[in-house]
Amino acid sequence: MFVRRRPLLRSAVVGGAAYMAGKRGAERSAFEAEQDDRSVSDQLAQLSMLHDKGALTDAEFASAKARLLGGAGGPAR
Repeated sequence: MFVRRRPLLRSAVVGGAAYMAGKRGAERSAFEAEQDDRSVSDQLAQLSMLHDKGALTDAEFASAKARLLGGAGGPAR
């Protein structure tokens, strides 16, 4: 008995599923990156507010800002 196989159809289904999984992963990564950016900007705004109110000294503000931006006194990325 002859069994007909559909390798082209199977590869199209597998390729489509891989495409959708990759697209979903990219969207999730973009969303997480956006959330991280917002949290950093929110934290910077909060640090600035505390510095303006006098709760943080200039040195404390500079240290916290450098730590938040990922550098210990180095240039910001």
